[in-house]
Amino acid sequence: MVSLKTAVRTRRLTSIAAKVAAVCVLALLLGFAGFVWRLPDRQVALDRNADGIVVLTGGTSRVTDALELLAARRGKRLLISGVNPGTTIADIAYEVPNYRRLLACCVDLDYSAINTLGNAVQTRLWASNHGFHSLIVVTSNYHMPRALAELGHQLPDIALIPYPVLPDRLRTEPWWSNGDTTRVVVSEYLKFLYAEARMRFESAPAQSGSRVDAGHI
Repeated sequence: MVSLKTAVRTRRLTSIAAKVAAVCVLALLLGFAGFVWRLPDRQVALDRNADGIVVLTGGTSRVTDALELLAARRGKRLLISGVNPGTTIADIAYEVPNYRRLLACCVDLDYSAINTLGNAVQTRLWASNHGFHSLIVVTSNYHMPRALAELGHQLPDIALIPYPVLPDRLRTEPWWSNGDTTRVVVSEYLKFLYAEARMRFESAPAQSGSRVDAGHI
């Protein structure tokens, strides 16, 4: 038979655990609200140029927007990070023929990165090789917080200028009105939290081999 003292202790621990869980859930919800509130809901206008431009692949129109920035001389070179190993400069030029000359002279392809951490590591190597001190970062608006966190961890001495791209769906409807979009935003928030927690235990940027190609058509 359970003693009265044990029962009281168990009830007290259960109550404490429930309160801690409630506080954690509330913190997650408030954090998510802040995360969503900070997401840009329209295209931004850059107020400065940079040494280089990096675009993280994974969404429609990102590469085109980055090429437009390069054509406008917002940066000296462009890194397309996370390119499919079977994709070449010629393949990209076929899709955007107006930028063929720029692709031939001023664009590098990174085939190594398979996630956002990899994007950041390869960007660090690329920026170091070119002696860049500032970068325009092009990725989707919901991915930008995590991208900036990872890049900032790998490149603490380089100025990062965000250029968020709005996915086509978010241009016409709010994120909460579509189940697929909602899942993407929630998933990105959780990945952002994980990345922030992971980086607190990393004393130095991870080293990695590089495969960044200066492509020629």
